[in-house]
Amino acid sequence: MKALTFKRYGKSPDIGFSDLSIPTLRDDEMLVEVHAVGLNPIDNMIPTGAFKPLLKFQLPATIGSDLAGVVKQVGSRVTRFKPGDAIFASLFDLGTGSLAEFAVVPERVAAPKPTNLDFVQAASVPMVGLTSWQAIKERAGVRPGQKVFIPAGAGGIGSMAIQLAKHFGAKVGTTTSTGNVALVRSLGADEVIDYKKQVFEKELRGYDMALGTLRDEEIEKAIGILQPGGKMVSLVGPADAAFAEARGLNFILKFVFGLMGRKIKRLAAKRDVAYSFLFVRPDGAQLADIGKLLQAGTVRPVVDKVFAFKQAPEALAYVAQGRSKGKVVVQIK
Repeated sequence: MKALTFKRYGKSPDIGFSDLSIPTLRDDEMLVEVHAVGLNPIDNMIPTGAFKPLLKFQLPATIGSDLAGVVKQVGSRVTRFKPGDAIFASLFDLGTGSLAEFAVVPERVAAPKPTNLDFVQAASVPMVGLTSWQAIKERAGVRPGQKVFIPAGAGGIGSMAIQLAKHFGAKVGTTTSTGNVALVRSLGADEVIDYKKQVFEKELRGYDMALGTLRDEEIEKAIGILQPGGKMVSLVGPADAAFAEARGLNFILKFVFGLMGRKIKRLAAKRDVAYSFLFVRPDGAQLADIGKLLQAGTVRPVVDKVFAFKQAPEALAYVAQGRSKGKVVVQIK
């Protein structure tokens, strides 16, 4: 089968197409014919080695995490799916990739593809959907009437997080450029800051939760708009000791991550705000819940651009620019 792989870590990861053998299945796994793959910024970061201590791959490694496709074969212990079923899933943190003609998908991370979505739309959802769900509902426990700040509302995470926060009953503030104001309002944003004309930390106050999608001083600014008792859930770091502990990392890495998170933790504590770092996990049950919302039209995927499989390197380069409205998808079939 053909797959887009990287052969080494670093500045020259040798990204290109490789011919690989179709993987064999364990009892709890499915062989899926991949129809479409949603790309995420981390797909560009992994080959650089930035996540090498955390994410284990056997090189050459297939790039990509999100997929939608059709089950071709199932292991002996698979009970929820059968050959011919259309599914979507995230393979993130499983040591394998999705930008290939076939992928091995553990049953526990897969969910039925919503019938009202095509494969391209479905492939755009898993990582941004799960990240938003786990940050807003699971980690922050957002309740109806609370205020949630989601920066970069027109991006992949932002466009999904706004919709899920609204579903959970929150009032949503976001930032975007002038050209995307109408888009984020259509997704449900209540307070929209045009960052070309306004500064969000001067305009917004009294928020209960902030989603950290922009790095460094932007995280610090977002903490400043939270009221006492508020929660900052960062997707971009800095990581902290609690994250290292949860992943069972060794003492040295726990110490390093503790140092990395010390400054932001101190700042948050001064404002009586809880800071935490979230590393999304694949979860088929949560993805099925998101699928029901998609099926009902409560939330909708936002797809910026679709690339053919042979254009996958160009698609990754486009994602790296950081300007997409919603998600970038590679269509394989």
